[in-house]
Amino acid sequence: MALRHIAVIGSGPAGYYTAEAALKHWGEDIRVDVFDRLPVPYGLIRTGVAPDHQTIKAVSGRYEKTALTENVRFVGNITIGSDISIEELQELYDAVVIATGAPHDRKLGIGGEDLRGVYGSAAFVGWYNSHPQFRNLDPDLLGETAVVIGMGNVALDVARILSKTDEEFQGSDIAAHALDILMQSKLKRIVLLGRRGPHQIMMTPKELGELARLERASPRVDAADLPEEGDDAMLEPGLRKSVNHLRSFAAIPEHIHADKPIEVDFDFFASPVSILGNGKVEGIEVERTEVKAGRAVGTGETYTIPCGLVVSCIGYHSANIPGVPFDERLGRFANDEGRILNGLYCVGWARRGPTGTIGTNKPDGFAIIEKIVEDMDAGLLGRGGKKGRAGFDELAQGRCLDIVTFRDWKKIEEAEAAAARDGSPREKFADIEAMIRAVK
Repeated sequence: MALRHIAVIGSGPAGYYTAEAALKHWGEDIRVDVFDRLPVPYGLIRTGVAPDHQTIKAVSGRYEKTALTENVRFVGNITIGSDISIEELQELYDAVVIATGAPHDRKLGIGGEDLRGVYGSAAFVGWYNSHPQFRNLDPDLLGETAVVIGMGNVALDVARILSKTDEEFQGSDIAAHALDILMQSKLKRIVLLGRRGPHQIMMTPKELGELARLERASPRVDAADLPEEGDDAMLEPGLRKSVNHLRSFAAIPEHIHADKPIEVDFDFFASPVSILGNGKVEGIEVERTEVKAGRAVGTGETYTIPCGLVVSCIGYHSANIPGVPFDERLGRFANDEGRILNGLYCVGWARRGPTGTIGTNKPDGFAIIEKIVEDMDAGLLGRGGKKGRAGFDELAQGRCLDIVTFRDWKKIEEAEAAAARDGSPREKFADIEAMIRAVK
């Protein structure tokens, strides 16, 4: 049997689950090249998962087992679209799978969101997670109030990171440049702004429960915002547990709030109208809402929250790749169950949009390999014989592309571990040139 060659664009969970599925199906008859524009693998496991959630990051160990097989190769520091085109990849590989996730922030679509001090969660989370693109963000935390827009786990992550003490970051891999700024913070109030009510939150119980255990911050919920307790019975179990946390927050005595210098305030039924300020954010105008048939409807009543920082955590969208059909409305590649064009596929958030957990990408990766097999069996992709890895290496040499392999990544990883401060597993490089230097 001729070798099959598959190119996977993106080395996050969706990319490595796809590579794992390909190995399980073809065994020794497959070669998978996993491309990434950064010199380091794992995508959002490295730069999206909260730095104080190390147990979640441990899933990268599973991807490493796949990456260390001879049939799978990490090809880092390669940008698809500029270093090599999609069309060129399709000429070299039997199938090309886009697994780039959704790295860009969804826009609020309101006035003032381009003011200094207003950030999307991809940028803000990338800043404290050492993403090279956002290392110079330098947010101003010297004001008393920050507003975090959104009622999902990312909004919780941001609020928690803004609230923690130096000691509470022990064991995390938060970026040193971010920790320095966070420890100079003067924040006294963090407002979590949500268009709908407690029954519509997307926060999971574990993450909500962490707010109650913060050393210097106390969560506050207005009991008047909570539905009748009997209405919780209709909720699915996980959401019911989350709402129970909100009810416990509403019952926290005032003296507990007074004992902690930071308040994390849940502001439900509140929709941002515009962000105010002269060159820099100074406040946010909010409209009161009510929920009708599951949707937030404005009441016309508005108020202003003075603040010096706004972080929008309302979702993400995928990045365009030249020559690939894209659905702008849904923020993902235009596809039919993962098929984009003949021989071109997408998986994970690039396929379905930014929904689901890390684990959701496993069945997604295995499903896309099944579709590739179907197309091969139907004669749509040929039966091997393309140049694959050897063809790419020839092209890369001709263009003087500086490839970073998985073996190179292990050198970067060793250097990050060696540079770690006490109590931290690593100090991640936030500069691509520094990563490359660690390889040489």
